[in-house]
Amino acid sequence: MVFRKPPDGGWGWVIVVVSFFTQFLCYGSPLAVGVLYLEWLDAFGEGKGKTAWVGSLANGIGLLASPVCSICVSSFGARPVAIFSGFMVAGGLMMSSFAPNIYFLYVSYGIVVGLGCGLLYTATVTITCQYFDKRRGLALGLISTGSSVGLFIYAALQRELIELYGLDGCLLIVGALSLNILACGSLMRPLESSRSPPPEKTCGDKVPDQYFVYHEKEKTVEENISILEKGYIDEKCANNVPDCKQDSLLNKNILSSINVNEKDTYKKKVVEQTNFCKQLAKRKWQLYLTYWKETVVLFKNKVFSALFVAILLFDIGGFPPSLLMEDVARSANINEDDYYMPLISIIGIMTTVGKLILGILADFKWVNTLYLYVTTLLMTGVALFAIPFAKSYLTLAMLSAILGFLTGNWSIFPYVTTKTVGIEKLTHAYGILMFFAGLGNSLGPPIVGWFYDWTQEYDTAFYFSGFCVLLGGFLLLLAALPCWNACTNQSPKLPPNTYSYKVASSA
Repeated sequence: MVFRKPPDGGWGWVIVVVSFFTQFLCYGSPLAVGVLYLEWLDAFGEGKGKTAWVGSLANGIGLLASPVCSICVSSFGARPVAIFSGFMVAGGLMMSSFAPNIYFLYVSYGIVVGLGCGLLYTATVTITCQYFDKRRGLALGLISTGSSVGLFIYAALQRELIELYGLDGCLLIVGALSLNILACGSLMRPLESSRSPPPEKTCGDKVPDQYFVYHEKEKTVEENISILEKGYIDEKCANNVPDCKQDSLLNKNILSSINVNEKDTYKKKVVEQTNFCKQLAKRKWQLYLTYWKETVVLFKNKVFSALFVAILLFDIGGFPPSLLMEDVARSANINEDDYYMPLISIIGIMTTVGKLILGILADFKWVNTLYLYVTTLLMTGVALFAIPFAKSYLTLAMLSAILGFLTGNWSIFPYVTTKTVGIEKLTHAYGILMFFAGLGNSLGPPIVGWFYDWTQEYDTAFYFSGFCVLLGGFLLLLAALPCWNACTNQSPKLPPNTYSYKVASSA
């Protein structure tokens, strides 16, 4: 497939708009799942740790399956994947309204909706990158705010829908709204040349055709011989009966000799195909070996190793507030009349602000993005330590705003990764880091919930969360200070014949 030069405008702005609304519609409910979390606690009566798995799976499964999502988009295109994923998200939300127990929600909301969101994120990022080159950063920044705006709006929307129609009605309506993803996906017209030449068949594709021709040839020879044999035998049998059997045996011998030659040719073809499969398997095996060699080289970089630990610990400790903050307020016996805005909505709008401001700061030459990222980690750890001391709506709202702003460091994380490993190894390194980020997203809320189940209070849980984030920040700082130049400018060279791997990223 031959793509035209990215237009950096035109229909590309339509792609930006529909990608923004796609992320708004698919990520709105999973990111604002804290509102639903309270209802599921009351409806099923399970522990906080077990119930928290629903929201953590919905937000982490897309990252864990990012390689699969990338393969699907590369194989089928952004538009078909977006339309199919729209059905997944809408269907998962609607099925969740009929959930008889928490285990059903693990599949319907956690896996189906989460995987659909991961596919949609990959599709929107891929199609946007195809339409933009010089303005790619701006375009990606605009579509990435769709998830944060969705968190802000869906937190209040789901609470209102629950009051009016109950939990089941809320999920049905939100699922119906998600069907608008189908309209957005249908507008993701692929950017490809109309005069692109047809793809040439590879060696592997030509082999079946050869066998097809061979079988046709074999069939034709046998049919022709059968026709000639039948006509000749009929004629001889009409004139002389004794000669009939002799000629019949003679023709059968001729036919068998032809079949032997054809079978020899067939055996040669089988041997050729077997050798081709062996060579293909050997090349694939070399590809996997090269991939693991590149991975080992990456982990020899001290800053990258510390970054991998930091992102894992940050998501274990920093993600739970967006899911559990509403339950923290209820556990603190805060009157609902004091609520001016849902705490999750505050986190969502401040995450948008954080992404924009931190992204702008990262563009300044005098700002070291690694140190900026470390600063956000350390500040997040301090804010998490302060949550147990917040006993009013105002203090919780302020902490929610701070945590939301600092969570916007996702916008500078690609900068940090590029600064650490270089642009050549960005896709490989980013894929590894996003996998562990998804692992942290999946584990963080259940761990905090389990702490509450054991102690019947959130203080110990958030002390643990703050410790995890601070530990990751200090490890990254220690790895960066003494050997920053050595790790970035003198990183070990990759072995020859490197391969790039396309991955998805987080919302």
